[in-house]
Amino acid sequence: MAERLLPRRTLLRLAASTGLGLPALSLLGGCGAGHADLLAVRGELPAGWARRLPRPWRLRQLDDPAAVRAALEPAAGSAAASPSRPALVQLGDGWATSLPRSALQPIGTPALLARLAPFSTPVQRLFAPEGSPALVWPWSVSPWVLVLKDRPDLAARAADGWDLLLDPSLAGKVVLPSSPRVTIALMERDPSRLRRLRAQALASDDRDGLRLLLSGPAQAAVVPRHRVVPLLRSDPRLKVVLPAQGGPLSWNLLLRPAGDGPVPAIDWLAEILEPPLLPRLLAAGWVPPLPRPLLQQALRGFPAAMADLLLPPASVQERWRDLPPLPAAERKALQQLWDAAAPPAG
Repeated sequence: MAERLLPRRTLLRLAASTGLGLPALSLLGGCGAGHADLLAVRGELPAGWARRLPRPWRLRQLDDPAAVRAALEPAAGSAAASPSRPALVQLGDGWATSLPRSALQPIGTPALLARLAPFSTPVQRLFAPEGSPALVWPWSVSPWVLVLKDRPDLAARAADGWDLLLDPSLAGKVVLPSSPRVTIALMERDPSRLRRLRAQALASDDRDGLRLLLSGPAQAAVVPRHRVVPLLRSDPRLKVVLPAQGGPLSWNLLLRPAGDGPVPAIDWLAEILEPPLLPRLLAAGWVPPLPRPLLQQALRGFPAAMADLLLPPASVQERWRDLPPLPAAERKALQQLWDAAAPPAG
């Protein structure tokens, strides 16, 4: 009767989907002491969604995305699971695309991925060629936006878009993204504008940029949209400009490390795509890449200004740009452009 025994991977899948108790899962191994860890960057996974994680999953959070990324690297070149290795990981697209593909396995949710808008397809593959397997669940997408504090004069010139950052009155008062590539994209690789923008910078720190804006000397910051939305109701000093000329996108992803960990909890992943959770996530700034008609329906009843920020006109959305991995020669060219645009020393 040995040929009728279920394979270990099938047992893991049954454990994840049927909610087997902790002792049952611990007999299967590969997930530590009877649990499966979802490792995330602190603040980059909505608390309301995380609280709904089903057993045997549990959430662990780290402050540094570099530490989260490091947890996906197979130890000593092996993809074998270990008690400390997560079964699912949250990362932004910039960090995720820097991983070796051997560190990941397909996310295993084809029906769920098919519910998303077509523009999410490249990032599902982590920008690998068409026909490559989907490696990630791209559960949220944010364009980078310009946030102004106590500057109604600049907010009234929103049509100027990213060039507002070059206004002389903002000299030394701009917080730029941590990523040089994002900053270069804001200026569309224009050397002159990039040089002027870098001369405006107070800091390059998007993760702490809002703190510098709220309680420091900064008057403008460039951050992913989801980080500022929760503040707009409570802080009337803040105005958000989503430039009509478009800009770079920031994706929030769930990745499955290679190895013998359980498949993701499909029902839990799907909860963000429909009520009651979807409207709550939208109100907090998290926007899944759903087809436009579904988002329009979910945003009914939202204040018009908030709905327009979360789902701008299609003509604007079409100008948003992904930042896929670059060939070595292009990375070198961007580095040279960045170095040439450095402000004068002193």
